[in-house]
Amino acid sequence: MTKGTQSFGKKHTKSHTLCRRCGRRSFHCQKKTCAQCGFPAAKTRHFEWSEKGKRRKTTGSGRMRHLKTIARKFKNGFREGSVAKPKTTRATAA
Repeated sequence: MTKGTQSFGKKHTKSHTLCRRCGRRSFHCQKKTCAQCGFPAAKTRHFEWSEKGKRRKTTGSGRMRHLKTIARKFKNGFREGSVAKPKTTRATAA
């Protein structure tokens, strides 16, 4: 048996499967860790030497279901349970 063409035909098992956190096919079945996001570690895997990689995974690259409403709430002082004051119309000078 050689270590070339004949050996490559025997490779039909998958070392990586889908990751629950990032959705990529980077979860190593034996190591039980994701090569892309680092799951099951609490912190997402990212490095300072990868500028484009950080840009893809940073805040704002997803839906931001909670964070996109914060700017509006901050503008109104995080008020809750009250009714907004009605806007007064200008009195027309005649």
